[in-house]
Amino acid sequence: MAASIHLAREGLRVLCIEADPQETDPVGESLDWSAPGLLEAFDLSMDRLIRDGIATYKRHVILKLRSGAQQDYTPGKWLAEPPFNVELRTIHVDRTLLNRALLEVFLAAGVKLLRDKVVTAKQDRRRIIAVETEGGLEIQSRWYIDASGSAASLFPRLFGLPAFEYGPRKIAMWDYFAVSESIEGTTLNADCEGSHYMSWVWQIPISPNTLSVGYVATGATIKQKRRKGMKSPEIFAEQLQSYSGLRNLLQSPHQISPRTTSFVCKVHAKTSGPNWLVIGESAAMVDPMTSNGVTAALRHAEEASRLIVRSRNREQLPWLSRTLYARRVMDMANFFNDGIEKAIYDWPIRNRIGPLAAGDVYTIPAWSINNIYSRVQPDGVITTFLFTFVLSRLRASLSLFHWFCKRTQPAGAAS
Repeated sequence: MAASIHLAREGLRVLCIEADPQETDPVGESLDWSAPGLLEAFDLSMDRLIRDGIATYKRHVILKLRSGAQQDYTPGKWLAEPPFNVELRTIHVDRTLLNRALLEVFLAAGVKLLRDKVVTAKQDRRRIIAVETEGGLEIQSRWYIDASGSAASLFPRLFGLPAFEYGPRKIAMWDYFAVSESIEGTTLNADCEGSHYMSWVWQIPISPNTLSVGYVATGATIKQKRRKGMKSPEIFAEQLQSYSGLRNLLQSPHQISPRTTSFVCKVHAKTSGPNWLVIGESAAMVDPMTSNGVTAALRHAEEASRLIVRSRNREQLPWLSRTLYARRVMDMANFFNDGIEKAIYDWPIRNRIGPLAAGDVYTIPAWSINNIYSRVQPDGVITTFLFTFVLSRLRASLSLFHWFCKRTQPAGAAS
């Protein structure tokens, strides 16, 4: 929808093929600090979203451990001062309501919506000449954007694009609870003390009286519980019971019936061609703990649309511009996924410096990079090169620290 709006506002005729524009049970409710600025492009300002009951303020992130220890991660006040002038608030959103608001902007922009599903594409080498839908239609266009999501990843699959995976397959299950009041922050309850792969439970207040609660663990962990005869509601309730701040939710009259999805954090390279671009989770599935999924989707949509608009009178997208786009998409997603895996999910750094300090190792660079990206908006050769160079150096430093921690404290000796 975001890409369609950008293109339609520039005068292009846009057809959006989408089986479910409302999206069933959407997640991605805790947004990072760059997302509100990107939503303003669609006249969905933070103040409007709060006023219309679509969002609540998110001023910080709280990390809680099973031991009772916790840390509050809040952007430094100096970021709000010149020359940075960063908005220190962001938002949690009711994704169903946000999608509905975005759909209104989408339809008002004059985009034509076809309720169907693209199943394949006709191609001539690296060029797409038509797409075919489940309903039997063949559709030709000058330009194509794939926003089919991580499960489909249509163009990456058709062209066999290189992919990088991070961590094991994970399962997320979540439900919604009525609460009397909520705090203006996201709470992450982490099981990360010891030498095992971390699991965690989120608490996201999507409205003053509605709390989104979700459990994320490896597929192997959930499979093992199912082998014991446990069903999703029982697995979910077990996790709520294990955290003191969540046990009271089990006393509510709400019948627990969690939604469930599985995902693998994957990043594709070369996500552009002569007349096509890949955006959103079809290009890169970023771990939900990063809170970067919505931001990445909106950024991809903005940059891909700008590239098409600039090339509207050409026969194809310029090789250099589309290559730089693909590089930025890949390197940003690799940075977030690699950082969260090495600093948070895996045990060596956590056990060496403690889980709360490990949170700093990830959040400080992540927040800084997002802020820099929003301000610099790398687009050309020099800015893209410098930005991706910084990303690669940060990843190399973290990899070296991870290697050192693992070498000096073997898993069997970790406390």
